[in-house]
Amino acid sequence: MNILDKIIAQKHIEVAERSSLVPVKLLEKSPFFEGKVVSMKKYVCDPEKSGIISEFKRKSPSKGLINGAASVEAVSIGYMQAGASALSILTDTDFFGGTNADLKEARKFNFCPILRKDFVVDEYQILEAKSIGADCILLIAAALEPARLKELAAFAKSLGLEVLMEVHDGEELERSLCDDLDLVGVNNRNLKTFDVSLHTSLDLVDKIPSEFVKISESGISSPETLVTLKKAGFDGFLIGENFMKSSRPEQAAYTFIKEYKKLLAKETALNNV
Repeated sequence: MNILDKIIAQKHIEVAERSSLVPVKLLEKSPFFEGKVVSMKKYVCDPEKSGIISEFKRKSPSKGLINGAASVEAVSIGYMQAGASALSILTDTDFFGGTNADLKEARKFNFCPILRKDFVVDEYQILEAKSIGADCILLIAAALEPARLKELAAFAKSLGLEVLMEVHDGEELERSLCDDLDLVGVNNRNLKTFDVSLHTSLDLVDKIPSEFVKISESGISSPETLVTLKKAGFDGFLIGENFMKSSRPEQAAYTFIKEYKKLLAKETALNNV
């Protein structure tokens, strides 16, 4: 079993346990459940913002502990003040050290789109996402049969949530595209081997239909790379580890975004000459 297979197997066990402990009726009573969704699509494409979805992630299967001391409140507020367009909050506990409480905490302090970053295999998790204050869910093409992915995307839309689908290659993209997606992300990290290559994004950008917001994810460590990806046609970028490995992730995000905006302005000025 590769890492993704292990995570998905664990998710099925987790969903069975959670749904027996917290019934759907209880999820629907959450104060967030009837709340209006903040559009990830809109915020990522807002020219006044950076297009960056800043991620809160304590650990990962490939890197182990990244930052065990960071506060969700301080980091999420700091990310938004630094100029991020949206937040991504890891809620997987076993492999990434996150919790649903982390997302609720981020929601309490921020009016911005929040992606619930988890491994969705069941409608229950989508109801759960809505009940904890998420605006957008992640569906991973490598983890779901195309028909199942389409069912889950349609279910998310029925609750008013937006959907980010993540792919790793052209085959996944081709077989999994459907009308109920809002954003398509290309993960530069192969979830089976955890190898990272930015070529994955550059190879796929033109294959993503223009009606979807295009996101490049993982392995982005320099503002210069962001300029390259932006020029290639990406609207947004998901960055977590690069910020979280700093003792003050929000400060790292501030410095990074400031430099990116400076480089982008210079690039735009050169193009206008």
